[in-house]
Amino acid sequence: MNVSNLLSKTAQATLLLTSYFSKATSETAKPLSNAEWGRFALWLKEKAVTPADLLDSDPQTLLNGWYDSRISTDRIIELMNRGHSLALAMEKWQRAGLWVVTRSDPEYPWRLKHRLKTDSPPVLFGCGNKALLNRRGLAVIGSRNANASDLAFTDHIGVKAADENIAVVSGAARGVDETAMLGAMRQGGVVIGILADSLLKAATSAKWRKGLMNDHVVLISPFYPEASFYAGNAMARNKYIYCLSDSALVIHSGRKGGTISGAEENLKKGWVPLWIKQTTDKDSANADLVIKGGHWLDAESNSLTISQLLENSGSLTTQLKAESLDLFSISTQPELFIEPKTESAVEISKIEQVDLVIEEQANNPTLTEKSVEIEAPTVNPIDFYQLFTTALRQLAKSPTTIDELMKCTGLHKSQLNDWLKRAEEDGVVNKLNRPIRFQVQEKQ
Repeated sequence: MNVSNLLSKTAQATLLLTSYFSKATSETAKPLSNAEWGRFALWLKEKAVTPADLLDSDPQTLLNGWYDSRISTDRIIELMNRGHSLALAMEKWQRAGLWVVTRSDPEYPWRLKHRLKTDSPPVLFGCGNKALLNRRGLAVIGSRNANASDLAFTDHIGVKAADENIAVVSGAARGVDETAMLGAMRQGGVVIGILADSLLKAATSAKWRKGLMNDHVVLISPFYPEASFYAGNAMARNKYIYCLSDSALVIHSGRKGGTISGAEENLKKGWVPLWIKQTTDKDSANADLVIKGGHWLDAESNSLTISQLLENSGSLTTQLKAESLDLFSISTQPELFIEPKTESAVEISKIEQVDLVIEEQANNPTLTEKSVEIEAPTVNPIDFYQLFTTALRQLAKSPTTIDELMKCTGLHKSQLNDWLKRAEEDGVVNKLNRPIRFQVQEKQ
């Protein structure tokens, strides 16, 4: 099978570097994690190299100068040499109706990019209508063992969301997740399911068939489509549910497990507003989540409208689209940085133009060098140090350590040290000692 007919070379390279094509135990080289891919993608961009170049040229030569304590050159080359495994896997997945979206594709959910930055999954596997991934939605979350009353309320929420043309975003697990999704689907509503395992099996399940066939349902997973249940993946999946939505509703939370840990992470990161259903279950942790920052759902079932839960999401969405402190993640959504036209937004849009040119070259092999030069004259003047200092003015308003800056920017420590030294010489930041921290200089 020729995967070039299904995937751009950029997508092929991304899959080879970040995805499993068989059970994890049989893979000799471990694919790059989200954070590892973020670091490597940034380095490629700084060297004016695209992931597709690793397929077209000698990787050993292109990787000259690459160093990362966790990602050896040998590991990258071994991952890139899995073309046969990729072809076999894609043929199997395509027969089941699965597709692949990478972070460089325009269909990739912008909410994930801008909430998770370089920690957003480099690859999403899916089935159904991928155009739904950017729909406005409510995350409905809860225990697998919710009682009958809670499940009846959950079904009602799914129906109301469908009536108001608001997507239900959930995890497709037994209990609250599945009940909300099936309720919305029964009413002809839009459903976005984020699976932690067994996507291949779900793609052919009678449970989701009608919604998949009428383009009202999309099921996705950042994990190997044939993966069995693994608690770690289920816990990691929770953040994607929140980050794909505009507001979240917890129906029932236990005192331990994925529901409460995911809700607490959302409260800590401030991704979306968190609403909590009142319950008579004394063993639930719903009240604990309110104490930690959640909001009680006060409306009665019959008077509740889903749009009320999302009424503040419009301004939040505008803010997410208009700003990003992580200037170095891969993104190809040209509309994301249209407003406001501040200096930093202009600089960010330059990064977007670079990505657009890279993706255009990757997807259009007939594009000539001359036409690329004509279409992208603004690419050459980009100054990544200037972009870094723009971000630094926000990140280091208060004293900030190198480790914190590494986490926020995804930069290598050596590169970060070089730019911090230059920023100190340029009078952008002050270096503080005991412990070593950096803080933006106040303008005189």
